[in-house]
Amino acid sequence: MTTSQIPFSERDTEEILTFAEAAEILRTSENTLRWWRQRKTGPRFFKIGRRLVTTVGDLRTFMRDQRRAATPLIR
Repeated sequence: MTTSQIPFSERDTEEILTFAEAAEILRTSENTLRWWRQRKTGPRFFKIGRRLVTTVGDLRTFMRDQRRAATPLIR
């Protein structure tokens, strides 16, 4: 089984994801990710050589933060 066949929820937090893989997981375009990165509102990316990458853990953190920001607080 290749890593792309492993469900996202079961992947190791330190697994490296390419820009295209992150866009696919988030179901958004690579251009949207670039825009978010430029505005510093998207998931954390870093360079390995000349390639932008992120980790499964950083993508999970971004998704969790987005969910929390969108959920109203119940008092």
